[in-house]
Amino acid sequence: MSNLGTLYGLGVGPGDPELITVKAFRVIQESPVIAYPKKRKGSKSYAHRIVEVYIRPEEKEMLGLVFPMTKDQTILDREWNETVEKVWQKLYEGKDVAFVTEGDPLLYSTFIHMMKLMQELHPEVEIKTVPGISSFNGSASRLGIALADGDDHVAIIPARDDYEAMKKAIEDHDAVVFIKVAKVIDLMITVLKDLDLLEKASVVTKVTSDEEVIWNLSELEGLELEYLTLMVVRK
Repeated sequence: MSNLGTLYGLGVGPGDPELITVKAFRVIQESPVIAYPKKRKGSKSYAHRIVEVYIRPEEKEMLGLVFPMTKDQTILDREWNETVEKVWQKLYEGKDVAFVTEGDPLLYSTFIHMMKLMQELHPEVEIKTVPGISSFNGSASRLGIALADGDDHVAIIPARDDYEAMKKAIEDHDAVVFIKVAKVIDLMITVLKDLDLLEKASVVTKVTSDEEVIWNLSELEGLELEYLTLMVVRK
């Protein structure tokens, strides 16, 4: 089936539209179908907002994909299969599909599962990825923090509600970027206080975007933060 389209996983950076690569820009321009995560209520996804400055919707097929937010495996399987089939239909028509995702497509990205399921259901599809600047790179730049130098050890860790694991992660590395930190921010502040490292931590939401917020840690306890928030701890 040589006339199949190619599926691209396109990293479009952490928030600032100028931080997409030249290659990502080219693929956006050349792909007739732009796939993007879509919220159920119809509002634009973060990745969509990043790239919309480069897209003329009247010249593209905009394929909004809703991804299930549930732990029910039956629902997950059904909705994911439906989503992959929507993309497959465009590929079967011979159209290249550029799936845009914030950050990098192979680092904590929705595209990873899309790629695996497409390979499983339609192994004949050619899949290519275009790397993107991740939020931890953007945060290092915006905060002026060198994440690693010489023989330093750096880790990227999803924050979770486990005091000992979070404490050990900080103790074992010279720098740690904790993603998904919003839901456990109070616990993380407690860990930092106990390690006497509160002054070594920074928290930023939607880094490099026009909605970026760099937080003062003293005002974070009890605060409800947005999902796209991370913490950098640099000893």
